[in-house]
Amino acid sequence: MKKALPTIVLLEICCKASSAGVTMALVLHAGNNNKNAFKSLIAAVYSGVPVELVKNFEMGVSNKTPEFLKMNPLGKVPVLETPDGPICESNAIARYVTRLKSDNPLFGSSLIEYAHIEQWIDFATTEIDSNIGRWLYPRMGFVPYLPPAEEAAVSALKRALGALNTHLASNTYLVGHSVTLADIIMTCNLYLGFIRVMTKSFTSEFLHVERYFWTMVNQPNFHKIMGEVKQTEAVMPVQSAKKPSQPKEPAKPKTKNEPKKEAKEHAKPKAEDADEEEEAPKPKPKNALDLLPPSKMILDEWKRLYSNTKTNFREVAIKGFWDMYDPEGYSLWFCDYKYNDENTVSFVTLNKVGGFLQRMDLARKYAFGKMLVIGSEPPFKVKGLWLFRGQEIPQFVMEECYDMELYEWTKVDISDEAQKERVSQMIEDQEPFEGEALLDAKCFK
Repeated sequence: MKKALPTIVLLEICCKASSAGVTMALVLHAGNNNKNAFKSLIAAVYSGVPVELVKNFEMGVSNKTPEFLKMNPLGKVPVLETPDGPICESNAIARYVTRLKSDNPLFGSSLIEYAHIEQWIDFATTEIDSNIGRWLYPRMGFVPYLPPAEEAAVSALKRALGALNTHLASNTYLVGHSVTLADIIMTCNLYLGFIRVMTKSFTSEFLHVERYFWTMVNQPNFHKIMGEVKQTEAVMPVQSAKKPSQPKEPAKPKTKNEPKKEAKEHAKPKAEDADEEEEAPKPKPKNALDLLPPSKMILDEWKRLYSNTKTNFREVAIKGFWDMYDPEGYSLWFCDYKYNDENTVSFVTLNKVGGFLQRMDLARKYAFGKMLVIGSEPPFKVKGLWLFRGQEIPQFVMEECYDMELYEWTKVDISDEAQKERVSQMIEDQEPFEGEALLDAKCFK
């Protein structure tokens, strides 16, 4: 049984906003890349509440106007403009927007779920957001950069991420079995960390947090607001303040008796010149796979055959694959998801696979893949087949795509007829597959 809203006052607010929403959307004052604004915008999409982002907002200008300072004297962003007056503080705004929908599942379905949602909102604010800020903001030049303070912030963040990782080891979401306001706020608070300072080498220690974050940002309602999210490849460098330029001293007039100096006296050694000049851009190194001996298998030809075969797939496409396949230039791999017991919600499982394929885009030139989601009821199994250039899984794929660690990888032995037939069945999307129905089959080509 779903809980009722906490007070009569909130019910009255819901009714007023519901009727007001027909004629006037709530107006959010913030930039379109503000992670704190994302919280209420995502909550609004889930709740069906119209929230309009103010146009042409410029941080440092729009929030210094008399009109804005009247709504928030501190000039802090975001601010939500409502028919009943402004609301400040991002978590409060997100809660307000969420409560505008009666019995909103974003607040859970019981009193204990509601309490746990509030618990994780507090945790996301005090343990995650604050420590990411203590690491990031000095590097952005907002506050003085002090290495010991950064070390303390990173240590505290790791401790918090460790606790979050432990919880997510056995939970897809923070509370219950669907997205709640806690997930929205936690993901938005992790966002700046992932895109600015938390590199893959840093987050790989927290495997379940990684999986959780990428699952969330690839949810349609999150993606609609946040767009494509990419993890930073390097910790953001410390922004050093520019020194004020010194006025040039006026040139001294030369006297007639002043001896001319030899040109050599002014000439700098060549090595010194090289140090002062900007380093010429180095040519981009070739991918190691491009240096392999030519293969008789042309990957694009196989991809075209796969895409264009509409009938007699086994006789045309599958036969064509084995005719083309070059076991010396390419290798085949089976993959099995390690955490199938967590795949209890179909759309979450499908989004998880979709996100994996998106992040594999870096290997498109060198790979072909099939991913099967198997089962007519949860937990769903995720299995895949991949064709890679070379005899091993490319190193750059292992390093750059975190999802690879979530699967067990087994090299296909094509001398084994049973394994070879399994490859054919996976390419063909044969159903039933290994005795079970296919929920979905996705192709990477």
